[in-house]
Amino acid sequence: MTGRRDGPLMRNNGQSLRCSRIAAAVTIGILLGCAFAILFPHGFFGSDPPIQGLRVAKSDLLVGSSPCELPERINMLKSEFVVLSEKNTELKKQVQELTEKLRLAEQRKDHAQKQFLVLGEQHKAGKFGTVKGLRTNPTVVPDESVNPRLAKILEEVAVQKELIVALANSNVKSMLEVWFTSIKKVGIPNYLVVALDDDIANFCKLKDVPVYKRDPDDGIDSIARTGGNHAVSGLKFRVLREFLQLGYSVLLSDVDIVYLQNPFDHLYRDSDVESMTDGHNNITAYGYDDVFDEPAMGWARYAHTMRIWVYNSGFFYIRPTIPSIELLDRVADRLSRQQNSWDQAVFNEELYFPSHPGYDGLHAAKRTMDFYLFMNSKVLFKTIRKDANLSKLKPVIIHVNYHPDKLPRMIAVVEFYVNGKQDALKPFPDGSN
Repeated sequence: MTGRRDGPLMRNNGQSLRCSRIAAAVTIGILLGCAFAILFPHGFFGSDPPIQGLRVAKSDLLVGSSPCELPERINMLKSEFVVLSEKNTELKKQVQELTEKLRLAEQRKDHAQKQFLVLGEQHKAGKFGTVKGLRTNPTVVPDESVNPRLAKILEEVAVQKELIVALANSNVKSMLEVWFTSIKKVGIPNYLVVALDDDIANFCKLKDVPVYKRDPDDGIDSIARTGGNHAVSGLKFRVLREFLQLGYSVLLSDVDIVYLQNPFDHLYRDSDVESMTDGHNNITAYGYDDVFDEPAMGWARYAHTMRIWVYNSGFFYIRPTIPSIELLDRVADRLSRQQNSWDQAVFNEELYFPSHPGYDGLHAAKRTMDFYLFMNSKVLFKTIRKDANLSKLKPVIIHVNYHPDKLPRMIAVVEFYVNGKQDALKPFPDGSN
């Protein structure tokens, strides 16, 4: 009886124990499988791809290669690396050049927009009679990489980013001495001679005159060394460009000029170009309405024309602006192509000719200097010396541009205005003999 009662219970307990053991085994198997999956993701016999790749690379190098061939391959790879490095350097250089060209293109193309941003916000027009246009263009960003040697000299010589600049070769040595002696007498510190030959460079150093000797340039050096006044005058437009690119305003001066006052005290600086005139009175210097008469036209026989005597390209103040640099480029380009052109005529044509079909005019602001202060020799010898009141005026400079006997007239100007010799100007005729 007892055995019959206990038998089923024991059987049930044994069966439950076996099921529990099976469940525990399955659970442990699953846990071990997860652990192995985590610890050995590629299995026990999988190959490590990086190691396998390394083995392949090593085999590629070693198969068929003797120990002597391996250094040769390494040298070959080094050579290829050097070639690629050189190509990379060249590409970088080309990128820099393209970037610079793009910068210049942007500067020219969007000049009006940049000027607007510099000068301020847009405004409505004011009341009648109160509106004034803007005349002063913004200066360019200085670029010392153009000429580091010149930049260093200008930093020492210039005052408030301004200076007088004259070009000279040995042909004008005597006039040059009168020129810089008068500058020293007035006490002008910011001036520089651009020596076009070694003789002038050494002469200036001997006389304690600031001098800059240009680097050799096969294209223009022969003209610089041996050329006359007009030939040398044409070079200044190319030479001046670097001064403007470096951010300096230049008072360009021929050497047939006597300084009696500091010109920087009498400039307006409100235009791209501020120049002395070849005019000899108010209408010729500042402009007038010249009526042209053509009787054959009957009722319309009178045609009104605007006239002004030309600016003198031997004495002008030029600011470092985009229109100023464009002016120098235009004049220099035309003079290089038109061998018989006179630099002063080209200078004025580029300043004044308006845009018309087939031609884009220069958009540069200009100002005419006071012809009594910045005086040409026609005004002096034809008018001033004969007038007791006008002869008491003291000009800023006198430019002996109308007369070929320049040196004796320069010396006479010094005698009259500096040394007080009242009859120093009398021996000379009004014009040239």
